[in-house]
Amino acid sequence: MKPLDLLSRRSVRKYTEEPVEDAMIQIALEAAMAAPSARHCDPWHFIVVKEQAGRDALADALPYGQMLREAPAGIIVCGDINVAHRSELSYLLQDVAAAIENLLLSLELQGLGAVWLGIHPNEDRIQAVKTAFNLPDNIIPVSAIALGHPAEFPEARTRYDATKVHNGTW
Repeated sequence: MKPLDLLSRRSVRKYTEEPVEDAMIQIALEAAMAAPSARHCDPWHFIVVKEQAGRDALADALPYGQMLREAPAGIIVCGDINVAHRSELSYLLQDVAAAIENLLLSLELQGLGAVWLGIHPNEDRIQAVKTAFNLPDNIIPVSAIALGHPAEFPEARTRYDATKVHNGTW
C-alpha cells in the first residue's frame, strides 16, 4: 500500500443492497486484530451484525447511526476492561481505536465503504447497546461500524495541517 492510498479512506454512509461476503468481514477482522495493544493484551471483541433486527436495534441506540438500517452489515467493537492493560479504560480505548483503524483500512482496501460511529463515552448509548446485545458487565461497547458496498464515493483528500507539526519542541 502506498501512503497516498490511505487518503482515499473516507466515511461512507450510503451502500448498495449487495451483501458483504463473510470472507471480506473475516479479512477485516484479521486486520483489526493485527493492531498493536498495550502489553499485547488484545482486549477487543467484535459483534458482527448482519440481521435486519440487529442493525435496527443498533441504529435505535445511535442517533448518528441511522445508515445501519440500510447497510448490509455492522460491527460493534467492544473492549474487555478485565483484559485491558492494568484494567484501565485509557489503555482499552487506545487499543480498540487502533483495531478500528486497521479494520477501516482493510475494508477500504477491499473496495468496501464504512463509517465509524461512536458509542463510548455516551452512557445512554453504552447501556442501550449492552442491553440489546446482551453484553456482560466487563464488556464496553466502544464504537460501531456500518459497512457495505459503497453507493457514494467521497473524493480522496488530505487533512494535513503544517501548523500542527512541531519539531523538537512546541
